[in-house]
Amino acid sequence: MQELHDAPLAPLTTFRLGGPAARLLTATTDAEVVAAVREADTNGTPLLVIGGGSNLVIGDKGFDGTALRIATRGFALEGTSLEVAAGEVWTDVVARTVEEGLAGIECLAGIPGSAGATPIQNVGAYGQEVSSTITGVVAYDRHARETVTLSNAECAFSYRHSRFKAEPDRFVVLRVRFELEEAAGLSAPLRYPETARAMGVEPGERVPLSAARETVLRLRAGKGMVLDPQDHDTWSAGSFFTNPLLDPAPYEDFLARVRERLGPDVTPPAFPAEDGRTKTSAAWLIDRAGFTKGYGSGPARISTKHTLALTNRGGATTEDLLALAREVVAGVHAAFGVTLVNEPVTVGVSL
Repeated sequence: MQELHDAPLAPLTTFRLGGPAARLLTATTDAEVVAAVREADTNGTPLLVIGGGSNLVIGDKGFDGTALRIATRGFALEGTSLEVAAGEVWTDVVARTVEEGLAGIECLAGIPGSAGATPIQNVGAYGQEVSSTITGVVAYDRHARETVTLSNAECAFSYRHSRFKAEPDRFVVLRVRFELEEAAGLSAPLRYPETARAMGVEPGERVPLSAARETVLRLRAGKGMVLDPQDHDTWSAGSFFTNPLLDPAPYEDFLARVRERLGPDVTPPAFPAEDGRTKTSAAWLIDRAGFTKGYGSGPARISTKHTLALTNRGGATTEDLLALAREVVAGVHAAFGVTLVNEPVTVGVSL
């Protein structure tokens, strides 16, 4: 297991931001991951687990503890059942399942990060979420000090949330198990209108798997959501804010504010959600509150391709990024009474 001291963390994140870790370990096996976690817990050392770094905002002062980079590998396919190591690159996992002719995660192509991070955030895009195909998650339970397997139900998945996110200091994901679908080379039914339109079909129809993946990659690239070292629009964490879920009363207040600010004929995006709530679009809110593409004058700005992405234009600090995020949150709340919630995990800082 590789060990470094006073190690830069910024290069391990897609934002390319954050100070150094007092100690950085890189684990390439499950046993090494467990050993590193146990050592930190036994010694009372703060622990930061890093996968692909695509969902992290690390403070400029860095992390005064042990940062554990999970670099495990493993892709085991048996029929339609798949088990992948937490350190596998997620975009590669999606590509391989498409090559194998298996449907279920093809619309999650292009999402940066590691496979082990996907159940934590219940990663989703273009009408698919990993929770619909995950059958189990193998993790190290830091409370019980043993390796456990959690069923889909035990993961408590909801919109961009899970038991792992609710108990951030308890579980370290080691492997993720999926049950995919063999559909004669076709995708799962397309649920997202934008994807269906781009492919010239109706929602609910199936299309060739490779075409679905390539279409999603093209759509994401057009929004700066596919990593490209030369494109500062991709120096981000993708969507910085989750789409708000509003209870009935706050939703009615929101509609009233929209009418007052934008006129009676403007209808905001609205989608039925669980527990009688309504989901609206964070990107729409940000744009209508006056924060358009490319907004900002400093080294941290809104993406020129997508209002939902905050970006490092090169030379930014984490505080630059957080100042922009706070400005957006305050502006959206003042305009519409809705408080945006950040999607990335913050380390040593907060909004």
